[in-house]
Amino acid sequence: MQRREQKVVKKIKTAVIGIGHQGRWHADKFAALSQSDLVAVVDPDSERCQAIAAELRTTAVDDYHDLIGRVDAVSIASPTSTHFKIASTLLENKIHVLLEKPITNTLEEAASLVELAESNEVVLQVGHLERFNPAIIAIGQLLDQPLFIESTRIAPFSQRSVDVSVVLDLMIHDIDLIHALVGSAVKSIDASGVPVISNDIDIANARITFDNGCVANVTASRASFKTERKLRVFQHNTYASLDLHQKKSLIYRKTGKNPTFSQDDISIEEKTFDASDALMTQSEAFLNSISGGPPPLVSGRVGMQALETALSISDLLSRS
Repeated sequence: MQRREQKVVKKIKTAVIGIGHQGRWHADKFAALSQSDLVAVVDPDSERCQAIAAELRTTAVDDYHDLIGRVDAVSIASPTSTHFKIASTLLENKIHVLLEKPITNTLEEAASLVELAESNEVVLQVGHLERFNPAIIAIGQLLDQPLFIESTRIAPFSQRSVDVSVVLDLMIHDIDLIHALVGSAVKSIDASGVPVISNDIDIANARITFDNGCVANVTASRASFKTERKLRVFQHNTYASLDLHQKKSLIYRKTGKNPTFSQDDISIEEKTFDASDALMTQSEAFLNSISGGPPPLVSGRVGMQALETALSISDLLSRS
């Protein structure tokens, strides 16, 4: 009897750069994924780096340059101000990069990273985690022509994000989702915001009008005592209310053909999605893209689009 040979799947050698709060979770995912061989964790805090490396049975490294020639892919969760310097070095050395949002501090830096990734034929994925929220995935095909969108994202203040304003810290999540839903260029933006706790903008609101007529009203605050992430989308005959924090959706649809409105013509569909690990799903999708699977859901170019709108809002706020 002929023995059937088992296909050996080559593991992707990975590392995580920046193992603060968010980076620690990235390291956990790469340590757990079967496609990944977590080679190292990198952080200038030597004591913390060595402790986490010991827990995850990997190697502590204090200089990301030491990863060159040792890894295939990295996740970068360091402060935004360091993104360009680190990512450009690794992309130049043909290392695939999963880069936390926002992609960079400037459009020029983002464009340079996109060009480097494309010229070196490596994956550049931006960590807009809400794309992997099951509530967003579920309504993706239902909402094809939004007319009005309202998003609210509030959270308690955190010292982890003081290097950027609330626009680049929180609002950019919803900016990315809105771009994905609308699929049209930005026509105009109005914005207002104020600093409350930090020296930068902590509460902001933006009204974004798109070329196709859709309008989005976007609010973000990091000066709250609770966490809330809600998205409401209106289109012809449909209203979708999404609770991204609780992973719930409520869909109202006009089903009757009678031009006179009646409550009987409205169908209501309510869903609660199972608890899921969006970061694990994102990390797995990144590795699958490297292995020849679908291209990244949030490519470098997509991340740059969200950054462009966020920077336009920030510029308006700085001049107000």
